Amino acid sequence: MNHSNNVDKKDLSHETLVKRTTPRQIKITPNVNPYALGSVIIEYGNTKVHITATLEKEVPPFLKGKGTGWVTAEYAMLPLSTHTRSQRERKGVGGRSQEIQRLIGRSLRAAVDLKLLGERSIMIDCDVLVADGGTRTASISGGFVALNLAIKKLLTDGVLKQNPIKEKIAAISVGITKEGEVIADLNYDEDSNIATDMNMVICESGRFVELQGTAEGAPFNKNELDRMLYCAQEAVKIIFKEQRTILS
Repeated sequence: MNHSNNVDKKDLSHETLVKRTTPRQIKITPNVNPYALGSVIIEYGNTKVHITATLEKEVPPFLKGKGTGWVTAEYAMLPLSTHTRSQRERKGVGGRSQEIQRLIGRSLRAAVDLKLLGERSIMIDCDVLVADGGTRTASISGGFVALNLAIKKLLTDGVLKQNPIKEKIAAISVGITKEGEVIADLNYDEDSNIATDMNMVICESGRFVELQGTAEGAPFNKNELDRMLYCAQEAVKIIFKEQRTILS
């Protein structure tokens, strides 16, 4: 196995089985919400997520008096974001939503020097408008852009003296089909019929923030894992390019 941060395609003995390394069409529309410090609508194919960033002038109790900030997230799916209407989570966040918003928060914090935020928090709200697979990965990639737009505003207004963003992060799903082919950025139908699927959060430097992998059928092996890593690292290059275009 290649022990560098990047998986070398030459090391893959079955590279021809990496069928699709390009994600679906990625579109990021910035500044869609006039009331938010930073906002975007991000689209991964048919999946569409509205994301806002809000400044809160306090931190969670466990951070008070420690001179450090916090970045956290909330995630929800609108009632008709899927084929059938789902109920709003009025009585508290469900288990799936809670797991996803924790993932989004962890991922975004990995990109930020929290000390440079001071004792203030930034809340990233992710509301899924249309769900066709990849809602959590789209929320992370779009959340990073909304967070950056908010940071830029805080720097312009003199609230922050230094940019706390350390590097870009993006997220992508990859999967192995029942025929053994690896594909990037699964839509709903692909995800429903996949043998193995993974969600990966990746830094622009090539380092990983989080890897979530599950075998839906037979367990996957190291060679298949290598191919999924390669596929994801190729796919996020396109997302980083789109982020760079918006943020420049």
